[in-house]
Amino acid sequence: MLSHLTIRLATRADAGAIAALSRDEIEAGLPWTWRAPRVRRAIDDPDTNVIVVGPPGAAAAFGVMYYAEDDAHLLLFAVHRSQQRRGVGSALLQWLEDAARAAGAQRIRVEARMDNEAARSFYSERGYHERTIVRRMYSDRLDGVRLEKWLRT
Repeated sequence: MLSHLTIRLATRADAGAIAALSRDEIEAGLPWTWRAPRVRRAIDDPDTNVIVVGPPGAAAAFGVMYYAEDDAHLLLFAVHRSQQRRGVGSALLQWLEDAARAAGAQRIRVEARMDNEAARSFYSERGYHERTIVRRMYSDRLDGVRLEKWLRT
């Protein structure tokens, strides 16, 4: 379970590990766009939270959440295969949802590949609703789905 792992804010030293996990778990089969320099920019952005599970320079899981007005947008979210189905993703998402509430967000938006049944099920089980299917969303090849969760009613 999560007892031996700590959720923490990412540092610039984590950018390489986060980028590698993004490449392997999110961007597999697509052009690799979230390389270390882009991750470092997100870490430096005051409107973005980048959180990670793991010791400095390593990433068992991570999330990148951007805040705008009263919305939060979960840009990236991944859990290493060795940590999946162990509560890591649930704890990470709960941390991000709590942060979004504290920031005044009323809703969280996220996208997933249409063919990623595991991600779609994960979000659905946590109160996210599929709103829109977007054809060729990913690299003008793969279809995606936009999901959202309202934090305040």
